[in-house]
Amino acid sequence: MGTEQTTPLLLKEIRAVDSDEERIPEWKDQITIRGLVVSAILGTIFCIIIHKFSLTVGIIPSFNMASGLLGFFFVKMWTGFQSKFGFSVRPFTRQENTVIQTCVVACCGLAASGGFGSYFISMDEKTYKLIGEDYPGNRAEDVKNPGLLWMMAFLFLVSFIGLFSLVPLRKVMILGYKLTYPSGTATAMLINSFHTNTGAELAGFYFDFNPTLVGCGLICPHIVSCSVLLGSIISWGFLWPFISHRSGDWYPADLGRNDFKGLNGYKVFIAMSLILGDGLYNLIKIILVTINEICSKTHNFPIVKEASVKQNKQDEVFLKDGIPFWFAASGYVGLAAVSSAVIPMIFPPYKWYLVILSYIIAPVLAFCNSYGIGLTDMNLEFSYGKIGLFMICSLVGSQGGVLAGLAAFGVLTSIISAAGDLMQDFRTGYLTLSSAKSMFVSQLVGTAMGCVIAPLTFWLYWSAFDVGSPDGPYKAPYAVTLREMAIIGIEGLSELPKHCLAICHGFFVAALGIDLLRDATPRKVSQFIPIPMAMAVPFYVGAYLAVDLFVGTVILFVWERINKKKSEDYAGIVASGLICGDGMWTIPSAILSIFRINPPNMQVFWSFCK
Repeated sequence: MGTEQTTPLLLKEIRAVDSDEERIPEWKDQITIRGLVVSAILGTIFCIIIHKFSLTVGIIPSFNMASGLLGFFFVKMWTGFQSKFGFSVRPFTRQENTVIQTCVVACCGLAASGGFGSYFISMDEKTYKLIGEDYPGNRAEDVKNPGLLWMMAFLFLVSFIGLFSLVPLRKVMILGYKLTYPSGTATAMLINSFHTNTGAELAGFYFDFNPTLVGCGLICPHIVSCSVLLGSIISWGFLWPFISHRSGDWYPADLGRNDFKGLNGYKVFIAMSLILGDGLYNLIKIILVTINEICSKTHNFPIVKEASVKQNKQDEVFLKDGIPFWFAASGYVGLAAVSSAVIPMIFPPYKWYLVILSYIIAPVLAFCNSYGIGLTDMNLEFSYGKIGLFMICSLVGSQGGVLAGLAAFGVLTSIISAAGDLMQDFRTGYLTLSSAKSMFVSQLVGTAMGCVIAPLTFWLYWSAFDVGSPDGPYKAPYAVTLREMAIIGIEGLSELPKHCLAICHGFFVAALGIDLLRDATPRKVSQFIPIPMAMAVPFYVGAYLAVDLFVGTVILFVWERINKKKSEDYAGIVASGLICGDGMWTIPSAILSIFRINPPNMQVFWSFCK
């Protein structure tokens, strides 16, 4: 599994500022009124920006770093204003900064995963007519136009439950598997740099074509980057060219690029087979180890390596304010029960037992996605959502299957997205010495904000523009594709191209076999065995990311050979600078995009010094 890349410099910062436990605020004190006000303002701004991206290009950048940066400056402006008028100023800590970042990401995350550029638009009358009223399987009964109140109600029902799905596994994911969550790590180091005297060490943020991936390569263990490269070679070097040459035999040759009856069907389902095989193996392994631990009444979790002295402070703070298992389990079950009763009122074809079925498989998919994010920083929530879409469409059939499948897609993507964001923020909180409880509460507050703010900001676009029109600026490019997937899904897996299921079975078994081999062999051998989850990402996303990741890992490898001490001290900082620079560019990029200005492709240098 991944090995943690916390740098000695970061640990020095932590020890210098937090030399005693009393200097770290209690979890309740980390959540402040000013922090919530700033979070609401930034959440609204980012929701507007994200709607712009989702309705135009359909690709949404990460705002983790930008929210941490702007949260810092907004509160500094707040405290500066108070000081000028003689008011007493409460110290602004890294923990409060982290809570603001978490709250903002939870809020604007609903604009990204809430379906405003995808499944909500796929349900409406305009998309129905664009596909064609006479198109087989495209029924007028499977139409539901966006409405402000029902969208808010739906988001309140499905958004919170994802926060409860993986909370019991936070210790395993962060301390046990030591997953790096590159964006979470970079955000933590950015926040730490603002609140320490040595913050000037993190001075340069460089970015060029895709510095985020190069930075991830510097943070991720070598085996992760090499696994991604191997997956790219297998898929785009051999498998997809081999299948492409069978067009006209295995599948019709005249299909569109996104048609699931063609090559795209192989890409999605083979990638998902690898991911599910790896995810299920590790989930079952965790369950078995936990049961064994309980039965033997020991407390030495086998996956957790003995912590070094340098990590003790972080571990202590992370584990101090625990979230009880019974609380997470009862929250999940309670919300699932309410949802299974109410969601069928919004979407009648989506029966209560199908909602329960979705909630049964959701934690498994959420674990797989969060595990993958921890390894590669790639969020595949929409790919997992397509599994639920196909499953529910095929179960319901032609009488309401499209509407039910799109609703199931929304349920799963909301749960999976919330779980992934929470685990990413747990990593940030771990490195900034923030309470896990304050992280969880701020996620709850941010989600509540998002359930109101995201629909309201979307309604501005829906009321003012012709959203979904192929001739307008807000085309919602994925809406038609998603509805077409649902129509195909009505026919079930029989609609997949020839030999697709057989190949999927082979890759699923291969993932299980590789994981078993990794656990059965000695460490000196298993460290060279690839990780199936990392291999699967380029199968669907594309081979482009493998090169940048591999460049990062080669730089780290050479650096370690030249000067291991300096590579340990500064590799994480350089990687975070690359990721932060790219992440913070989303703000000026979004502003330019709103005014329809295309900036030249150039390298930029930003410097933040105390």
